[in-house]
Amino acid sequence: MIATPSVDYLLEKAVAGERLTPDEGLRLLESRDLASLGRAANEVTLRLHPEPYRTYNIDRNINYTNICTAVCDFCAFYRRPKSPEGYVLEKDEIFQKVEETVALGGDQILMQGGLHPDFKLEWYEDLLRSIKERFPAVNIHGFSPPEIYHFTKVSKLPLGEVLSRLKAAGLGSLPGGGAEILVDRVRAAITRGKVMTDDWLNVNRVWHELGGRSTATMMFGHVETLAERIEHLERLRQLQDETGGFTAFICWTFQPEHTDMANVPPAGPFQYLKTNAVARLYLDNFSNIQSSWVTQGLKVGQLALLYGANDMGSLMIEENVVAEAGTVHHLTLDQIRSAIAELGYVPRQRNVFYQLIDEAAEGRSLDPHSRPNLHSLPVLN
Repeated sequence: MIATPSVDYLLEKAVAGERLTPDEGLRLLESRDLASLGRAANEVTLRLHPEPYRTYNIDRNINYTNICTAVCDFCAFYRRPKSPEGYVLEKDEIFQKVEETVALGGDQILMQGGLHPDFKLEWYEDLLRSIKERFPAVNIHGFSPPEIYHFTKVSKLPLGEVLSRLKAAGLGSLPGGGAEILVDRVRAAITRGKVMTDDWLNVNRVWHELGGRSTATMMFGHVETLAERIEHLERLRQLQDETGGFTAFICWTFQPEHTDMANVPPAGPFQYLKTNAVARLYLDNFSNIQSSWVTQGLKVGQLALLYGANDMGSLMIEENVVAEAGTVHHLTLDQIRSAIAELGYVPRQRNVFYQLIDEAAEGRSLDPHSRPNLHSLPVLN
């Protein structure tokens, strides 16, 4: 009879840089030894990121429409196509939001929306070109894989053509939204009319083949099993082996309030920190793990930097989707930088490709031996 490897053995294996199997990843996720998981995840982070700084970025989440043909039980943001609460932002309003972001030190917008039933690909190309004409230095981190897949159906065009045309129009990178759990059983249970696992992955695959980069996400703590969380990580790891196109992984807990799944008990900080740590141990081909302070708050978001994350994520000047579910955590730039500095690291601003913003341009570099004395940046609602 083969003995089941101990958690300590598996942690030592991961820290040494050896790849965990799905069964081993599940064994870690089943463990309740949070301290040991965090310690090992931090050791892996220090091996991958021995530098004296930890990063963050400044962007704004512009949700250009909340009209959506998909029905997601976990989403409090979307509105059906004929809802009186549905909206589509005018270009001038989008331009104003981008201009405010640039004025506050941002170099990127995160632009996502619902699956609008009427807009053809030309509408999105025109929007991208209009933004880039006015703000050529701003990266558009836009259109999650479900949106891209939806564009192919509405416009009746192949995926490669859709992505090539969007890239030519100014799309800079793809966000990892809409992944939820990359297991079809879970996706079928919580959503209708939305991309399934293989097609979500293939949007990223084709984008990476075109030279693009994207992020990967996971929303957990609803109807999935622990084994399905690992299956999600495994599918991401396999695609990263194939393309190397993911810049970072971000996980967060499902926020049930105001959704059709409000009866689901919310996953707390224990589950978040454990899953974040296991993700760091399992995703050995991902360079970066982002903290999710937006759902967890400042202190747990800061703790994530000791549980596998090397990045505090975005200042997120504006956020609407999670806020609709009743979770509203707003941090100032001062708070984000202080959270990093309190752990003994120099806070550094980066772009979506994890390139550091030049310190002279950043204008906010800190002496690592002093406490920060920073001007607080207001969060816009």
